[in-house]
Amino acid sequence: MSQIQALDREEYVEQAYLFHALAERMHSEAAQEVLLRLKDEVLSTTKLPLAIDFLVGELRLQGVMSPAMAKLSHYFTPFQTFLVSEAENERGRFDLFTALLLLEQEANYRAGQPTPQGVFVFQFEAISRNRLGYDRGLTAMADDPIFNAAWREWILTIRRQIGMVDFADLLYVRSELYIKQRGQFADADSPLPPPLFGEKEGRIALANRRKDPLLLFSALQRHLGYPAVSRPKVSEDPQSQVKLLTRRMDKLELRMKLQEEESRGGIDLSKFYGAEGQLPPSDG
Repeated sequence: MSQIQALDREEYVEQAYLFHALAERMHSEAAQEVLLRLKDEVLSTTKLPLAIDFLVGELRLQGVMSPAMAKLSHYFTPFQTFLVSEAENERGRFDLFTALLLLEQEANYRAGQPTPQGVFVFQFEAISRNRLGYDRGLTAMADDPIFNAAWREWILTIRRQIGMVDFADLLYVRSELYIKQRGQFADADSPLPPPLFGEKEGRIALANRRKDPLLLFSALQRHLGYPAVSRPKVSEDPQSQVKLLTRRMDKLELRMKLQEEESRGGIDLSKFYGAEGQLPPSDG
């Protein structure tokens, strides 16, 4: 699998605007209608308008966006796709509005001065706080373009250790503090792996051993300015709940119609995709 390249800053700025506006307007309008309007609002000098075209096509065809995002893996990261896929899973409790909020927050962070440490902790907290699957989530995280080979190897390693080893310990042993404290006892033939976190992160992790990982995340945010995972406001508005249920029924109806067409001899894709403006899938 080829390494995904990071995008220019303006792409992340426009992505953050897209995710924010989509979440805000979906309370009263269908997602594909909102996306079509947002296509004209975002900067035409970015790749986002073409990506929106492709998303709209998949929404019309399948009623979901995550398959299109997976095909556009050179533009959307695997973790972005993972969040949307989890939100579109009708058996789960993770909703699309929460996913869009997380996507907006992460895109805003990337538009600034992101670090591998900040992205890792944000994504891990998003998985932990929303009770998403660690196995699939960490696998998606490992392919993020901000992580080098050492990071990817470590993320895939801890994927098998979550639940058996305290998260604070996992962070501590890859910190500069651990290297400083244990380095003098290291075997010359088996050197310690390079640190991924600084000495301050190591001290905070050491102080939060055997505690709820959310306390560790909070301490990193307070003391070192790590990006925080905000929680969406819970709406008790009956009208919003009715609209949400209506959208879900519309999606189910669309899928039933597509299954009927397929059983009658196939689906005519020309109904859903135009000849122009389509963003081609990634070759990687």
